[in-house]
Amino acid sequence: MEKMKIVATARQVPERAVSNDDLAELMETSDEWIYPRTGIHRRHVVTDENTSDLAAAVAEKLLAKAGWQADDLDFIIVSTMSPDALSPHTSAIVQGKIGAQKAFAFDINAACSGFVYGLSVASSFLSSGRYQKGMFIGAEVLSKLVDWKDRTVSVLFGDGAGGVLLEATKEEEGLLSEELQAYGDRGEAILTGRFANQNAFAGEISPLDPYFHQDGRGVYSFATREVPKVLNKALAKAGLQADDVDLYLAHQANHRIIESMAKNFGQPMEKFPTNMVEYGNTSAASTAILLDELMEAGQVQKGMKVAFVGFGGGLAIGAQIWQL
Repeated sequence: MEKMKIVATARQVPERAVSNDDLAELMETSDEWIYPRTGIHRRHVVTDENTSDLAAAVAEKLLAKAGWQADDLDFIIVSTMSPDALSPHTSAIVQGKIGAQKAFAFDINAACSGFVYGLSVASSFLSSGRYQKGMFIGAEVLSKLVDWKDRTVSVLFGDGAGGVLLEATKEEEGLLSEELQAYGDRGEAILTGRFANQNAFAGEISPLDPYFHQDGRGVYSFATREVPKVLNKALAKAGLQADDVDLYLAHQANHRIIESMAKNFGQPMEKFPTNMVEYGNTSAASTAILLDELMEAGQVQKGMKVAFVGFGGGLAIGAQIWQL
């Protein structure tokens, strides 16, 4: 066990909620078409916020909940595929906004596996013994990467942020195991944010295409087949059976994918809570938002064994088992 504890959780979503009926006014779709296929009724969309605004709000909430000062932090990590800009990176903006002068800060991009990959990086820092306190946030404004005329993609995604404060400890809690895996040969199943090559020496100018493109059937097949394999490896490393885990907090992409996971492991859906009905797919933020909601409701308690599972763009999968 890598001994560390999750000290606090927090979330921030835009006030504006867009229902499936709202989308039906923009394109040919309906709640009757969207919900049975995805489990999504609504998603939250920014009006005047950007990714760093949502992340900074989470950071402030985390510090307030824990009673920490910003200068207590050794590091700040933000996982995002939708930053304000390539430079300055989102974590640096957050560090500046909250005045965490002693903390170093950087971003990672592992798309929908970002929560698990970010926890892996943060836990490595803490278990090294060089750092004691850190902040990790998953934050996304995916609405700026969506073509709102494309009904196959625009109905899926929402904006939001969630995060955790982590601290090294001597108590018997922390990270039991993890398994991270990439499938770069299948990466074109999810594409977004492609830049145009416009340099003066380019033989052929490549097109600018910032929007999401997704092979929905391919991603569904990938998730239902490969995610259980990775999660099984993480369970084996921890010396656990599926029944030993109290909760499975999976990336909130599609309700049918999570139902398939529960069935695959012979577990009740009560162990696989979902919230995509309200938020849609918020990529790196989704699991953190779900975790905070469950903590707030008292459904996650000290002593539980919890599995975090991420999957998506890259393609990539990550699974961790925690003793809380």
